[in-house]
Amino acid sequence: MAEASLVNPAAPVPELALLIAIEDRLGALHELTGVISAHRANIAYVDITDRHAGRAEVYFELEDAKNQGRLIEDLERLAIVSAIAPVEPFARVYGKRIIVVGGGAQVGQVALGAISESDRHNIRGERISVDTIPLVGEAELAGAARAVARLPRARVLVLAGSIMGGEITEAVRDVRERGIIVISLNMAGSVPSAADLVVTDPIQAGVMAVMAVADTATFDIALQRGRRY
Repeated sequence: MAEASLVNPAAPVPELALLIAIEDRLGALHELTGVISAHRANIAYVDITDRHAGRAEVYFELEDAKNQGRLIEDLERLAIVSAIAPVEPFARVYGKRIIVVGGGAQVGQVALGAISESDRHNIRGERISVDTIPLVGEAELAGAARAVARLPRARVLVLAGSIMGGEITEAVRDVRERGIIVISLNMAGSVPSAADLVVTDPIQAGVMAVMAVADTATFDIALQRGRRY
């Protein structure tokens, strides 16, 4: 059993999220999805949140679950299921995600701007969270950039460093094709030329990353593509 998701920046918030405690054995996920399929509910996201001592917890986000009470009852009838808890979907808790990758000092400054701006919008009803990972090395940075397209609810990648190019530039093009907005610091290398937007000040880069996806902002990334600040 493994996490599965599709990147879709415009995806609606699922109507039902369930945390299901099960026996961790071969075919367990198949049994759960069989019941969900029988109810004609669409699985928007699934993740294994915990595994130990022969038990596991599976988190589902479901769409089009017409009779939620009956669906939960039918899942509870499965011999592998020991408990089910309806929970808030991640989109309502952590919301849209800003991912910051690069050198430690620059990552910290971008995060400072992004967190401060996220707080301003979240107070007004938004849900925007910020994830960071300081890394060095072309292969490591390229791998991290490409992985953003596999992260649920990821909307913006900010590349923060002094020089990036080569395989990282190809990774930037790949994630942009998947609908991820890419903001680069004004640095040496070819990455800035492949990004949607280039910003010199790292704090401002974090602020603009949040503004690019906040429904409560008037910033339109489509009007800024190709610009440098």
